[in-house]
Amino acid sequence: MALHVGIDVGGTFTDAVAVLDGRAVRGKAFSTKDVTTGILGALAVLQERAGLSEAEFYPAVDRFVLGNTIVTNAVDEQKYATVALLTTQGFRDTMRIARSARTDERDPHKMLSPPDIVERGRVIEVAERVDAHGDILVPLRVNVIAAAVEAALATDAEAIAVCLLWSFRNPAHEQAIGRYLQENHPDIPFTLSSSLTPVYREYERMVTTALDAAVKPLVASHFDHLAEELRTRGLRARVQIMQVHGGFLSVEETNKAPISMFNSGPVGGVTGARLLGQQLGRRRILTADMGGTSLDAAAIMDDEFRLLPRAEIGGLPTSLTVVDIETIGAGGGSSAWVDGRGLLRVGPHSAGSTPGPACYGKGGTSPTVTDAALVLGLINPDYYLGGTVELYGDQARAALREHVGEPLRLTEDAAAEGVYRLATSQMANALRKITVNRGHDPREFTLVGFGGACGLFAASIAAEIGVTEIVIPRNAAVFSAYGLMHADSVFSAVQTSPWTMQQSAADLDGEFRALERRAQAWFDAESIPEDRRELHREADMKFVGQIFEVTTRLKGGTFTEADKDELRTQFIADYENEFGAGTAWTETDILLVNSRVRAVGRSDVQQVQQAVDTDEEKHVLLRRSILEPATGVRADVDVHRGFAALGRAKGPCLLEEPDTTVYVPTGATVELTDAGHFLIRLESSV
Repeated sequence: MALHVGIDVGGTFTDAVAVLDGRAVRGKAFSTKDVTTGILGALAVLQERAGLSEAEFYPAVDRFVLGNTIVTNAVDEQKYATVALLTTQGFRDTMRIARSARTDERDPHKMLSPPDIVERGRVIEVAERVDAHGDILVPLRVNVIAAAVEAALATDAEAIAVCLLWSFRNPAHEQAIGRYLQENHPDIPFTLSSSLTPVYREYERMVTTALDAAVKPLVASHFDHLAEELRTRGLRARVQIMQVHGGFLSVEETNKAPISMFNSGPVGGVTGARLLGQQLGRRRILTADMGGTSLDAAAIMDDEFRLLPRAEIGGLPTSLTVVDIETIGAGGGSSAWVDGRGLLRVGPHSAGSTPGPACYGKGGTSPTVTDAALVLGLINPDYYLGGTVELYGDQARAALREHVGEPLRLTEDAAAEGVYRLATSQMANALRKITVNRGHDPREFTLVGFGGACGLFAASIAAEIGVTEIVIPRNAAVFSAYGLMHADSVFSAVQTSPWTMQQSAADLDGEFRALERRAQAWFDAESIPEDRRELHREADMKFVGQIFEVTTRLKGGTFTEADKDELRTQFIADYENEFGAGTAWTETDILLVNSRVRAVGRSDVQQVQQAVDTDEEKHVLLRRSILEPATGVRADVDVHRGFAALGRAKGPCLLEEPDTTVYVPTGATVELTDAGHFLIRLESSV
């Protein structure tokens, strides 16, 4: 028996998918603050639906992949462990100076200093100095290390970040501090910038190092608890964690750099959407992942999702390279409220799973997007999560009336419609940001909508941005968990190594070969078979005199003098693809700043039989009164369950699945693809 499991821990629900001998089983449970309880709850649902006892289920799992919100929540809420920072003498205020606290805000009152990761009193200066060439100017003495570490621990620090000037050119001093900590304080977690992110830009490198140290104790406590519970139940498979760059690593590797888990759940959805696009023959995909807390949007072009260098995390610039995902606080649990100017707002605050929307009946009093959908009639209160969760329409109406209707002098229906349409507009703007703002026409894309709430909004979002084709996966409610299972193992080795076209090709090739040796060591440590190993060379490059770089992929094999012209041509093409035709500064020289090797261990996932057997699914036709958000007209519409047995319908109608509902507006059609997914086509406005 082959059993693969994917888990995606969201802000409201923990989603789970199991593939058992080619058969997909899915389940949901409410997320919990301790993470582990929610995961075990979702696994219990899988176990029951797979028809296995606990003693049979856990030992049979041979692949276990997890996406989680531990790091994301810690960063978003700024709830860090107490961190001390060791840095070069004279550079104590690097993080406080930041980039002069300048943002893209036009209002000077909003130009605030970036949030503190490390309090100034916990920044310890170390008497040492390395220059830009890696030469040691001021040696680091053992007694200096001891004094600095003791000063850091005296501040009650739970973790230590070490970021010394120019350590990416010569890591000897940071490594000496690391050895001292291991030998004298083995229980104190620490992060060395030269190991985590050996690249230039002192501020971003320091922020990344401090963030990593700040979340290490939190991640360790969660994972220790989870690992113990899973072992107790008989799990023998290694737990693998999705990373921010689009691949996964083992728990052991993740513990070395937990900041790379930021946004790990949404990355699983993007991975799944890329696979779905390949299956459907669609090469330009927009993803909209709407759960209980947020909407995550991404663009996939020619089977590749965009990687974003120097990613911003929690309002802070870092040196991490991440999958480019635009996130806004608009989910099913997002609160609706009226601000001091008398304007309706939706989000970013969320009711989460506890107390949850008002309609959950758990004590929540603020109206949410879910409450609005329920009042509009889009959600069946007797069939939420297949009827396992009871909803209270009267409490949803009361919340909307008190907090939206009365302040704005609207009826409950009008208040619900306003919340729905505003949430839709905010989500459409997120998709415009990753298309129109980057020179892409959204009308050329297919929208793949997933997450438990997206089926209610996908068609409305698409209509607002001009997309006419929408795909809602049949497993939309747990799609990110499904995508996690199909991700590859990915390891990235990067090093700042300035190089220009006037230098020897052999010099650059030597830098890449050193990185490839690190990648091969990782392959061996992870026991990845030879036939599933891939190495990709990449370079962060810019025109001399510019500030930021564009990433270019090099061809494999030895880099020779004959390859220089091809590299230059490829960089110019990548640059103009990013910034527009004719923007390349071709009259000046090109500087290669960072060399990077991405090691990919291709996944070996069993194939899922996606096709739905219509003989096993019985179509049930119901009728329900809804207020159509697009028209503001209340009407009786068809509600389909077991849609596979019908196969095609015209809007307006609703498709009710046990864990999601799909809204098909007037003028649209919906049909089932060969793989069993919902394909919605809207009338073109062109």
